[in-house]
Parts: sequence; structure tokens; C-alpha cells
Amino acid sequence: MHNANDDRSAPGGGAAFSFVTVVSGLPRSGTSMLMRMLVAGGMPLLADEIRAADDDNPKGYFEFDRVKRLADDKDWVPLAEGKAVKVISFLLGELPPDHAYRVIFIRRALSEVLASQRAMLVRRDIPVADPSADDRRMGALYRKHLWQVEGWLAVQPNIRVLHVEHRDTIARPAGTARAMAEFLGGSLDVAAMTAAVEPGLHRQRAD
Repeated sequence: MHNANDDRSAPGGGAAFSFVTVVSGLPRSGTSMLMRMLVAGGMPLLADEIRAADDDNPKGYFEFDRVKRLADDKDWVPLAEGKAVKVISFLLGELPPDHAYRVIFIRRALSEVLASQRAMLVRRDIPVADPSADDRRMGALYRKHLWQVEGWLAVQPNIRVLHVEHRDTIARPAGTARAMAEFLGGSLDVAAMTAAVEPGLHRQRAD
């Protein structure tokens, strides 16, 4: 993994990527998997080790802690040019408009997202009074949010978007790897990206 001080050129010895690559989606939707694919393919990352791997993400989170404060702290964004950074979908609207972005947005079945979030709460001994009611409330919130954020992304002149599906990435990783590599200019190692996907980590599955 490459840290905030890594100014390595793009794979193949060419010029560095001239845009900020953003990996986004809902929490527990597979953004860490995409970051793992990108670093395997040779993409520099803007990430730190503040949030370590755990039982919920045994391969790591690939996060940059300052992203959480994006609404108030945008000074780090120039550091992400030529690299990939993970930004939760709820913060995409805070990205400063004076940069070019390529956003890889992952969608996962909401039932799996919610099940994964519940499993995380259980592992952390955080009680939920009424899981079914909480799922209904969060499901409605997430559906509205996805509709809003995807509509917003579609009309931003400085943002290009690649939509990928979590289930397709697990079942056919080579297809997603090729699409991501082409979207980012074609210089990434597709075979290495494909090999980085571990189906065994897909623990919550929709019926």
C-alpha cells in the first residue's frame, strides 16, 4: 500500500495519473475490495494505517483518516492527485470542484449491506433494539441517498463515473478488473487485480 507521501508514476513508467481516483459506495458495499484490486494492479493509494485490519475487514480498510473530515478539511485533496482514495458516498458532495475526478462507485444488494452492518455491530457488542425495524429505516434512507448521489454524480462536469456491481465483481472479477483498468487509462495489471478478489470474504449473501 502506498501512503500519502508516495509520488510514484503510473504503472509502466508513464506519467502519473492526472486526476483523483475516488472509490465510493455505501458502507460495507465492497469499497475495500476495490482498493485492494487497485493497489494489486499498480495504482498508488492515498491511505494510512490508522484503521487497522480486523474481523470485519481482515484484508484492511485502505482508508485515509482525513477523509472523514472532508466537510471541514479539503487541504489534503491535492495529495490524492494521481492516486486512489476511498470516500464514502455520503461525502462525495464535499469534494472540491477544482479537481478532476474518476469515481468508481460500487453497488451491493441492500440486504447484504444491512446484514454486513448488523454483523459488524454484533462483533462490537453494540445492541440493536429492533433489527427488522432498523433495517427498514436504513434501507429506505440508503435507497433515497443512492438515488440522490447518483443523480448528482451524473451532472458534475469534472467527474467521470464507473458503476460496478459487488456481486458481479465476486462472480466475474476479471470483467470488473478490465473495466476499472480501462476507465483509469489502461495501464493497470488486470491479472493481478483479478487475483486480488477473494470470494471467501463475501460472507453476507442475498437470497
